[in-house]
Amino acid sequence: MTADAHPVVHVLTVSGSLRAASANGAVLDAVTALAPPSVRVTRFDGLADLPAFNPDLDGEGAVPSPAVARWRAAVAETDALVICSPEYAHGVPGALKNALDWLVSGPDVPGLPVAVVNATTRAHHAHDALIETLRTMSALVVEGASVRLPLTPAQKTAAAILADPGVSALLAGGLGALLEAVTAAERVHGPGHSGVP
Repeated sequence: MTADAHPVVHVLTVSGSLRAASANGAVLDAVTALAPPSVRVTRFDGLADLPAFNPDLDGEGAVPSPAVARWRAAVAETDALVICSPEYAHGVPGALKNALDWLVSGPDVPGLPVAVVNATTRAHHAHDALIETLRTMSALVVEGASVRLPLTPAQKTAAAILADPGVSALLAGGLGALLEAVTAAERVHGPGHSGVP
């Protein structure tokens, strides 16, 4: 098969948790394992390095910090985004909201297909708020890809998640819906983000 027969779609994954090991990170590892050969999945782990968003540091002529530049470049180079985040005090974790704030003034989020995955069916405040923020930023939140997973406390690794047929099917279906959205966006708007010819 030639490279043209299987164009590479680049998917960027982001965990809203800064913990070294979390259910959210395990979900994203499972997404990586489920991705077909034509999909390249990259995990962004630099949320903790981002400075607090300050519009004075983001005005015309301002030079972003290396951490901000790296984050923006990662989003600019992807075809789709998968976010899996916990809920803290009924809200989106501060580090994740801060990262999104650094993208508000840029050109890369509008029209970008995004899946918002929740590692539990019990928490919904942050899930709903995150979707609202992304839609306000004009991201294309893909409903069929934004799944809430009925994980048990024992399912803290990608292997445990993938071993559950129901959960792995939900994730695989969500990933499929996200990739369909990437293809549809390319048909309607033409090539945008890099990765899809």
